[in-house]
Formats: sequence, structure tokens, C-alpha cells
Amino acid sequence: MGYFERALLAAVVIGAGAGFVGALVVLRRRTFFAQALTHGTYPGAVAAAALGVSVPAGAALASVALVAMMAGIARIRRQGAQVAAGIVLTGGFAAGALLQALIPGLPVQAESLLVGSILTVSEADIALAACVALIAIAAVAFVGKEIAFSTFDPAGFRAAGYREWPIELLVLALTAASVVSSLPAVGAILAIALIAAPAAAARLVVASFRGVLLAAPVIGAASGVLGVLASRALAVAAGPAIALAATAFFLLALGISKVRGLPLRRADIPVETAEDARIA
Repeated sequence: MGYFERALLAAVVIGAGAGFVGALVVLRRRTFFAQALTHGTYPGAVAAAALGVSVPAGAALASVALVAMMAGIARIRRQGAQVAAGIVLTGGFAAGALLQALIPGLPVQAESLLVGSILTVSEADIALAACVALIAIAAVAFVGKEIAFSTFDPAGFRAAGYREWPIELLVLALTAASVVSSLPAVGAILAIALIAAPAAAARLVVASFRGVLLAAPVIGAASGVLGVLASRALAVAAGPAIALAATAFFLLALGISKVRGLPLRRADIPVETAEDARIA
């Protein structure tokens, strides 16, 4: 397989996986958390590159620390999840920039850590992204009803005797895994585009939980492929091209929603029936 064909395959796998997880992120209003993770994993990626180990492995270790840190800050009185995410976003990215300045002669270019380099992804990177996507699909297949219940009626979910923290922890873990698996393709800064934009676009034109879960991966994969093709045709970086393609899909969905008269905010998508919320 040539480098360009491998890049296209990576675009499909990473885009679809990020779109699927992004549907959970957007519907549960955890986009800012995901953005904090994309920026906060930067020092882990820099440290891994300096040590000559896998960049996704370094980012994964950083994401575990970041999730624990945000959970701790969020539990402090008069603080919250948004405050925790904001602190981690700025602090993590600043730490990565400092490490980059203090460590001369990094074996990889800092630009590739920030905006990715999908043309140089390895088969191991693609396999990692595929594993993350399959795990996310399996998780939704097993506890999709609980995720939908917790997402759209958290008070009723707690009143029914369910504990919310396992569902929240599952979604946060899938988010972290998706961020890590997206880094080789789109980097620390642009990973949020593949996670948030396809799901936000799907939410504007699809009226059910299951529909968003099905549409977001398709939009994510299409964004990846179009971005790679555009990068080759226009001789531009693939990461920004993919992010712009995802943004274009969102703007297109926004226009369609206006034409159809759909509400612009779909955070309150009703789950009409248990069958509608279940992923077969």
C-alpha cells in the first residue's frame, strides 16, 4: 500500500471513529472538555517524541493524568468542570510549548505534533484508531440505552436509581482515546475539529440519538477523505484541510437546517422510544 492510499484509509478510519465518539461528546455537551484534552496532551506528545517512543503512547499517558486532574479540580468547592477544562487547556498547552523550547533537536517537527501529518501515519496508527472505534461501537451497543437516558434526562436517570458517574467516565475515556488516536492525523490542535464538527453537523439535520450516531461517522470519514484529496490537489497541509472540510460540512448542515426550518440548537433531541435510542 502506497503512502497516499494509506493516508486515505487513515482518513476514513480516524474520521469515522472520531465522528462516532464526537456524537457522544456533542450530545452530552462535553466539547470544551474534549478541546482541553486535545491541547493538554501536547506536552505528553512532545515528551514522547523527545524520548523516541510512540507519540500516541505519550499522549495517552498525558490524557490519563489530565482526566484525573480535571476530575479533582471539578470537585473543589466553587469550581466546576468548565473551570477545570479551561485550566488544563491553557496549562497543558503552555507546558508543551515550554518543553518544546527546552528540548533541542526533537526528532519530529513541532508542526507535525500540532497539526498532524496524515501522509506519514503508520499501519500501527491506523490499527489504534480502528480499535478505538470498535471499542466505542461495542460500548454503545451494550449500554446505549443508559447513555441516551443519562444524556437527555439526567435527573430521571438518577431518580431511577442509576449511577451517573460510570456513564460519564466511559464517555470521558472514549473521548480521551479518540483524541489520542487522532493525533497522528490532525495533531493536538485540530483533533477537536474531527470530534466536534461532524457530530454538530449531524445534530443539525438528524432528529434522533441513533441518527446522530450513524450520521456523524459518515461525515467524519468524508471530511477526512476530502481533506486528504484537497491537500494533494492544492499542495497544502492535510491536517488543516481536513479540519476545514469538517467545518464546511457543519456550515452546509447549518444552511440545510435553516432551509428546512429546523431549530439551530439540538441539545434537547427527544428520545421518542427505547427502540429509537437503542443501537442495534
